[in-house]
Amino acid sequence: MIPVLGEPPPYDAPQGTASGVPRLALVTSPAPTDRAPDTVEAAGSEPGRQDPRPLPTAVLWDMDGTLIDSEPYWIAEEHALVQAYGGTWSDEQAHALVGNPLEVSAQYIIDHSPVTLTVTAVVERLMRGVMARVEQEVPWRPGAPELLAACRSVGIATALVTMSWKPFTDLLLRVLPPGSFDVVVPGDAVANGKPHPEPYLTALRLLNVEAADCVAIEDSPAGVRSAAAAGVPTIAVPHIVPVPRIAGAVQVPTLAGLRPEDLLPLLDAAVRQG
Repeated sequence: MIPVLGEPPPYDAPQGTASGVPRLALVTSPAPTDRAPDTVEAAGSEPGRQDPRPLPTAVLWDMDGTLIDSEPYWIAEEHALVQAYGGTWSDEQAHALVGNPLEVSAQYIIDHSPVTLTVTAVVERLMRGVMARVEQEVPWRPGAPELLAACRSVGIATALVTMSWKPFTDLLLRVLPPGSFDVVVPGDAVANGKPHPEPYLTALRLLNVEAADCVAIEDSPAGVRSAAAAGVPTIAVPHIVPVPRIAGAVQVPTLAGLRPEDLLPLLDAAVRQG
């Protein structure tokens, strides 16, 4: 069993789902459902009394830096790789790669260091190192696993939209409760990575949902631009690098304490405030 730093909350399957079966889609869309808009009971309210605030149809999650604090692992592996070839690597260079497609980051490393590996070899070497670190300790971002579990418990569809490749997403899925994500879009499954909208457009297509009815959660400029370009209202949680103000996105300092029913009002308030 893989040790986990801060075990994620258990996933309680909503009524009508099978709790032990992961609901994942990589190339096919889940069957559409006809249902009334979701509402939830207000905290502290009388049983049966519902909070009228609507819920998003789906929440689309970035992985590195948003769900798990793996960006320091990537940076450490970049330093180790470049140093192995007799070069030096700065944090400024490492920060320039946050949120990028892995192929883009690999080419940048090749262009700015003595590393002589191919792009694919660089990606695979970095990813092996990061995965080994995650297998020792999964560093959850504050509030992220709790919010993910809460979304699932009220029946909100979820997607993982990341530039990390499938071997890494497979590792994360093994430590998350079964059924945590309906759809997984890894970086090696799209032709155009973030900030291009393709990753999020792919997730929307697989989920069979409208962008405006969903929420994306991101931590990097490239990720926020990708989600916003796909038309998905976005919550940015800056972490390793600052995120500029981007139309269609609102910034929060942390996900800690946020509940599913807080997501749409948070975005609505940002729109009203301009």
